[in-house]
Amino acid sequence: MNNKRKRSSRTSAPQCVCLGAGPAFSELLQRLGPPEGARKHFETARLEILKGIRAILDARIDQVSKRTRKGERIEVE
Repeated sequence: MNNKRKRSSRTSAPQCVCLGAGPAFSELLQRLGPPEGARKHFETARLEILKGIRAILDARIDQVSKRTRKGERIEVE
């Protein structure tokens, strides 16, 4: 019976596989990252790139939707 209790206590409180390395690694990445001013510039640049892609897609959608379909008109009696 003691073995069952030991096993259940191990499964009831699982430990993190990283043993606390995850939060430490995140903190390290934040310290090594660019300063706040540079981060804001990168964010603005990312948004401008996405806006450029959106403008390209909008232009292409306009080109495709303005095309006239070729065909002939048939009158039905």
